[in-house]
Amino acid sequence: MNTKFKLSEDWATVVIAFASIFVVLAGLRPAFPKLSWGSGNELAALFSAGSLWLILAGLFVWILFSYLLGRVLMGQSLQFVKSLKGMLFIFLITLLAQLITGNNVVSDLGLEVVLFSLLLGLFISNVLSVPTWAKPALQSEYYIKTGLVLLGCRIIFGDIVEAGSLGLLQSVVVVFAVWYSAYFICRKFGLDDDLRMMVSSAVSICGVSAAIATSGAIEGDSKKLSYVISLVLVVAIPMMLFMPYIAMWLDLPVAVAGAWMGGTIDTTGAVVAAGTLLGEEAVKYATVVKFSQNVLLGIAAFAISLYWTYSNKDSTVEKPTLKTIWERFPKFVLGFVLASLLFSFVLSAETVKLASGSIKGIQTVWFGLAFTCIGLETRFAEIFKMDNGRPALAFITAQLLNILITLAVAYLIFS
Repeated sequence: MNTKFKLSEDWATVVIAFASIFVVLAGLRPAFPKLSWGSGNELAALFSAGSLWLILAGLFVWILFSYLLGRVLMGQSLQFVKSLKGMLFIFLITLLAQLITGNNVVSDLGLEVVLFSLLLGLFISNVLSVPTWAKPALQSEYYIKTGLVLLGCRIIFGDIVEAGSLGLLQSVVVVFAVWYSAYFICRKFGLDDDLRMMVSSAVSICGVSAAIATSGAIEGDSKKLSYVISLVLVVAIPMMLFMPYIAMWLDLPVAVAGAWMGGTIDTTGAVVAAGTLLGEEAVKYATVVKFSQNVLLGIAAFAISLYWTYSNKDSTVEKPTLKTIWERFPKFVLGFVLASLLFSFVLSAETVKLASGSIKGIQTVWFGLAFTCIGLETRFAEIFKMDNGRPALAFITAQLLNILITLAVAYLIFS
């Protein structure tokens, strides 16, 4: 029997991330170059250097190769010309974001490339337009997951175990409390069953991934799923921008601030970006809490399948089994843990020290590409049209309640 080899997106991102790790360990360093400048003359001198263009060309070739390899692993057609054009379009926008970040004034403010990648993408999507030929390359979840596996190289496993038990405790408490609260709010706003389930899961568990898993569990409407995903991405933007500064204004301990953001911001990449504004320690706690919620995704999908099957007499959803937990479990989390194990226990301290900076550089590239795509995929005008804006208002209300509940739980557990 001739069966075509195909991996899921999660497994493909794990393969691509570990390919990046082995490339770094072999001595190659594909990453954005430092583009530091403060004046027009410095900028001109920067771009007159032939070595810069050579580095950028090599980086783009690596990104394109990784993207094409991912398509092959997932059993998709290469579409080389479209892939080349689309990836070049995204790469140039992200490169412009890196250039803006390199300005001395911006650099002193501590603003990251992911922020400007997002803003540039939003400008193009909402003010200009996204070329049709570029849309196949807009794979934000794919890029984010790849970067998150790489993030495991910089988080020592002992820290995960130490913070993870607390993160899991917070996640269990928050997921149950927020899910039922969000479901009650959605019912008060008159949302239908599909939207209630998807919005409640997206707010309480882990955003886009939870909405997708819930939609699969209840065989939800794909248009409603796309709408919920757009809500998640749009609402995550102001949360990512303002929550770090609110945490500083409240003078929260770093662990509490990280756990708070990790438990409320609904896209994992935005969690990392927000945590970065407060430092490496905040990133660690934010990521561990977010991953704890991701771990609960499979169990939550199983529970939702059970509820949906037995509460809807006319439902055609198949009876769920334990296999559902494994199918819905985010495999990139396993990649994250494996990367952490590799850098914690297998590699020497000297190798880890030499490789960590380069790994972070590649991770920055993938996150930058992801947030460029999020901006390009988000249109504000479409968010508040559906059903006179009631789903959007329900989502925002539930998210505000989520912020308050998670802050209280994070303070009790992590302070």
